[in-house]
Amino acid sequence: MSQTFYFYFILGLIFIACSSDTKQASTIQSDGKVSLVIFDQELKKNKTPQLIDVRTPEEFAKGYVEGAKNINFNAANFESQISQLDKNQPAFIYCQSGGRSGKAYKKMKAWGFTKVYDMEGGYSAYSRKE
Repeated sequence: MSQTFYFYFILGLIFIACSSDTKQASTIQSDGKVSLVIFDQELKKNKTPQLIDVRTPEEFAKGYVEGAKNINFNAANFESQISQLDKNQPAFIYCQSGGRSGKAYKKMKAWGFTKVYDMEGGYSAYSRKE
């Protein structure tokens, strides 16, 4: 085969590799949901992440993502506890499967949080990956 063929073959591989990175970076959905991979990547980029588990204390006691703080979405003081976080720093939230964290995401955005990542699939998906 010719050198030209190999040149374009290599160029094509480079293009595919670069475009897959771009695609992965754009997987933050409009509702803040992100895949486990993106969630982990973004979490690792932060030196002091605001990692919030919005499940009940009983659910939290059965297992959680290391470093998470439990702020129960169903508690009467949910808003006051969330308001103690830095709205200008990324917040990483999850629940059991995505329902409560989706609601928490909407509230946090309405309260002025600039960047909120909601783990797609919640703790159920996270615990299956390990």
